Amino acid sequence: MAKPAFLITIDTEGDNLWQNHDRISTENTRFLPRFQALCEKYAFKPVYLTNYEMALDPAYVEFARDVIARGAGEIGMHLHAWNSPPLAPLTDDDWRHKPYLIEYPADQVRAKVDHMTKLLEDTFQTKMLSHRAGRWAFNEYYASLLLEYGYQVDCSVTPRVNWQLSPGNPQGDGGTDYRHFPSQAYFIDPQNIAKPGTSTLLEVPMSIQYKHSALMNIFKQGYDRLRGKQRSPSVHWLRPSGNNLHKMKKAVEVSLAQGHDYLEFMLHSSEFMPGGSPTFKTEQDIEGLYRDLEQLFDWLRQRTVGMTLAEYYQRKKI
Repeated sequence: MAKPAFLITIDTEGDNLWQNHDRISTENTRFLPRFQALCEKYAFKPVYLTNYEMALDPAYVEFARDVIARGAGEIGMHLHAWNSPPLAPLTDDDWRHKPYLIEYPADQVRAKVDHMTKLLEDTFQTKMLSHRAGRWAFNEYYASLLLEYGYQVDCSVTPRVNWQLSPGNPQGDGGTDYRHFPSQAYFIDPQNIAKPGTSTLLEVPMSIQYKHSALMNIFKQGYDRLRGKQRSPSVHWLRPSGNNLHKMKKAVEVSLAQGHDYLEFMLHSSEFMPGGSPTFKTEQDIEGLYRDLEQLFDWLRQRTVGMTLAEYYQRKKI
């Protein structure tokens, strides 16, 4: 039996977009070679899901072209609607509200997907095959555009998580509710992206597991409702958040026990830079991150095989 794939997905975007609401810088580019070297040490192949500002950064373009040329990773598409051309205001302050792409009119959604796809393909001289939606917001129309533009893989689904509780447009309904989506890879039904179908678009959901048992989740959800609160059940992501190595390993163990044939890791490019995110603020935080990554990658090396999303697609297509 083939080893499960280890898929490393990096949302490759500007510095500290959680807090920077009036400007975008791309200093985090300088910190990516260290992470790339770590991945190569363990024969893993990161997928840099690239957004607009990074595609315009000459240093990032040089870095990414080298990764492509050496077959050491993959470049995919990541789209933040509020600053990705063509620009048309949706709210009174799009940079502050960061509206979801799926909240824009259909013609604007198409125009943004068209522009980003062509920009990335022209810049890197390679077909864009993999995609993740900005702020994890996905729907059937978005999926139809990915199919039209020849994408093979989407990795926007975060099973067990409800993004409707996270506002974009203050007049909107929030993001996508993924609580009842599959947690394993599936070719989507274009009429209902929560169900397997016969399309050529492979959905690769994030590796996310419940923190508590099903019974405990029911109890906690009921208690929250009594208090007039609504939130998603507590989960563990295969995603570093500082001192969570044990929780990441737990998510891996549960996923493998459930028969998953892949594990999907994610982080933002800005999280490799001190001060590039609210999570890793200092050089000491970054060193702690790399200690956890070294241990996680060394542990996973015996259990998995490194692949890009496009390579995993080929495995699933057979």
